[in-house]
Amino acid sequence: MIIDHLFRFVQDTDLAAFGDLEEEALMDVQTITDAMMTTAQKVSELGIRFILNLVVCWILVHFFYYRKSKRRDYYFTFMVFSSAMLILLYIMGNVEVGVGLTLGLFAIFGVIRYRTETVPIREMTYLFVIIALAAANGLAPVYHLVDVSTAPHYTLSWGSVGVMALVNLLIIVLIWILESESLVRHTTTKLVLYDRIELIVPEKRAELIADLEKRIGVKVENVEIGHVDFLKDSAFIKVYYNLPKGESNSVNTLTRAKDYVA
Repeated sequence: MIIDHLFRFVQDTDLAAFGDLEEEALMDVQTITDAMMTTAQKVSELGIRFILNLVVCWILVHFFYYRKSKRRDYYFTFMVFSSAMLILLYIMGNVEVGVGLTLGLFAIFGVIRYRTETVPIREMTYLFVIIALAAANGLAPVYHLVDVSTAPHYTLSWGSVGVMALVNLLIIVLIWILESESLVRHTTTKLVLYDRIELIVPEKRAELIADLEKRIGVKVENVEIGHVDFLKDSAFIKVYYNLPKGESNSVNTLTRAKDYVA
């Protein structure tokens, strides 16, 4: 009997202690939840993210992409896409739908818009870089919760802002190095509808290259033979050559006037 009473006492004591711990944990959670950012803090956070992302995007597009490609349509697309992506990630990252749905929406928009148009590799690369930067700038922590045990509140973390700025700077430096004229030879291609198909055979490759250099006016590095039409005595030839410093070629593979976009 004594043992039974003792066992029941221990059980009751443990349950009471467990109940106290559970109640304390619940109070801690409520205390942390009650700490909310002020309107001024939310506006400043959005401003820091938006301005940093806009400036970095403008540097990449204006000084690296547009300097060579001269494509105003992609200039507009990159700037607007980056800003819209950041705002959507910032807004939807603070609600229950989460980031997964946000990225899914942009994937759907991308499929709808770009599935009917062939986007060049360079433009697609810049698009992915801009999306990645917008995601990093839109989701990286800027404000941190402090004084959780006494008076929980949010305060601006300049260390986090510095890390976010460093990430953007590293991307700028990387693209600057890869786009540098002194480090990389910019080889481009030109699609030619060639009429002297007797020169497309391998044993006359040197004569073919000499004729192309004379007629096109560039130093040919390599050629690829494509579709051959013996009825019209013509063949498509892809010509590889190096671009002079500061020049670009954004219409190198177009064969129809309606494919041209200024």
